[in-house]
Amino acid sequence: MTLKYGLFLPQGFTHELAGFQDPVQAYETLIYLAQTADQSGFDSIWISDHFLTVPPSQNMVFECWTMAAALARDTKRIRIGQMVTGNSYRNPTLQAKMASTLDVISNGRLTFGIGAGWYEPDYHAYGYPFLDGPERLRQLQEALQVILALWTQEEATFEGKYYQIRGAINQPKGVQQPHIPMMIAGGGEQVTLKLVARYGDACNVSGDLDTLKRKFAILKQHCESVGRDYQSIHRTALTLCIIGETDEKARAQIPEWAGAVYPGDVGSYGLIGTPETIRQRLADYEEAGVQGLVISFLDTTHLDAIRQFAQTFIS
Repeated sequence: MTLKYGLFLPQGFTHELAGFQDPVQAYETLIYLAQTADQSGFDSIWISDHFLTVPPSQNMVFECWTMAAALARDTKRIRIGQMVTGNSYRNPTLQAKMASTLDVISNGRLTFGIGAGWYEPDYHAYGYPFLDGPERLRQLQEALQVILALWTQEEATFEGKYYQIRGAINQPKGVQQPHIPMMIAGGGEQVTLKLVARYGDACNVSGDLDTLKRKFAILKQHCESVGRDYQSIHRTALTLCIIGETDEKARAQIPEWAGAVYPGDVGSYGLIGTPETIRQRLADYEEAGVQGLVISFLDTTHLDAIRQFAQTFIS
């Protein structure tokens, strides 16, 4: 197994764009970063689906799906995905149509990432009801069925508690066959990973290596329960990369916001340290069952770390 590497673009959620005064300059920087990843051998680029920074501020955040369409036109090879679409923000029929269009724009390079949603300030500020976790997951389960129906059926019909569609036509359905890959994010062991086993083509989980091993083992059990080939699901994880002269210097640079994104002590399992330490961590991720890493870099508006990682670990 060979790891594939994805770059998490800095849309502003964790204040990465706070240094920009001109939004056009910030946008052009994101495009340049994506093009650099495209040319450097990264397999994918990922963007988050949030409206506000964490914590909320006046700093800019670019909208996910508009940005994805721009990236599709300004890159050539690299895959594009959401980390991840918040199901509550858009009706799933509209979301299925948007994804189909984006798959055509990108010539079949979309990985559709979706989750139940979690960042409460987004909901309150933009007027979306923030339901409890179990209900958001029940909504997600229905939405997954609706989206897959629009991607695979000539006229889709679905009668659920939250969503109803009657003879919905979705043309074009996209480029990829049998449909756009569906990545479901989250590590909930009793519900989310069961949804992955039933509907997902890929998953994304977070945590230290022992956590990843446990969650993949549970996913395998769910796959066996529903008659799904566990190996058909592409397994990805989030991580943070800080390359330093020493492990101590790298760990000292872990930002304050890291705890809001990466569970536990990310310094103990992330790609943080010397190149030798990072090489061992990559082997550890592979041994844990990870097939793709979605990487955030400390200063993602500059190219040095991205190019250094590509030259050291991808080339």
